[in-house]
Amino acid sequence: MRRYQVSEVAGMAGVSVRTLHHYHQIGLLSPAYIGANGYRYYGRDELLRLQQILIHRELGITLSEIARILDAPDFDRLEALKRQRDRIARQASRFAKMLTTIDQTIAELEGDVTMDDRELYTGIVDPEKQAEYERWLEKRLGPEIRSHIEDSRTNMERLRPSEREALMAELQDIEQELASALRNGIPPESESLASLIARHRDWVAATWGRDCPAEVYASLADHYEHPEFQARYERIQAGFAGFLGSAMRHWARQLK
Repeated sequence: MRRYQVSEVAGMAGVSVRTLHHYHQIGLLSPAYIGANGYRYYGRDELLRLQQILIHRELGITLSEIARILDAPDFDRLEALKRQRDRIARQASRFAKMLTTIDQTIAELEGDVTMDDRELYTGIVDPEKQAEYERWLEKRLGPEIRSHIEDSRTNMERLRPSEREALMAELQDIEQELASALRNGIPPESESLASLIARHRDWVAATWGRDCPAEVYASLADHYEHPEFQARYERIQAGFAGFLGSAMRHWARQLK
């Protein structure tokens, strides 16, 4: 069986040597053996495990959760691949619909076609993923969160496209300013973040179309522990999910 050095594996997988070293350090992907020369060598089994790591990572799962999944006693690589294939096939179908929606919207804006308002959102929202996330929220925060979920859905459907775009632009601006504070070493309890967190709470209220009480806002910080939120916020800035959650809980307490 052929063995590959770390640089060869990195080249095949399209990742950096530093990434593979990091995976080894955290116990996520160990080489088959380390030679007397100190070089890491990987075999077929390690290559297949790396494939699983990269697939899970592309699906938005954190490294710690990937380790838990792959190291579970009942983990079955073949069954995992079949489930991943089904999930990606569903996503591919949805993305194809989303592409059609985008093309039709471009054509309408250029004056070539007319779209029904309901067609503006075909393929954009993944119903399965949204339902899974809502079940997770109810399990974590209790059944009372359901009314907020419904309010948010109803309110967002009522908004015009330009209003939704403005809301998302506001969120992006808030997140970038908070991420900058994290990079600059500002703690989540800093007084300088009070106005930013107030804007974030106002943004949540705007998506719901009603007030967001302090205690509810604090509990919402828990949903940033969801793997997909963790992955999203880690792409903005390492450690951002925990930083934002801490800031939300701290400033919500000040508002009580």
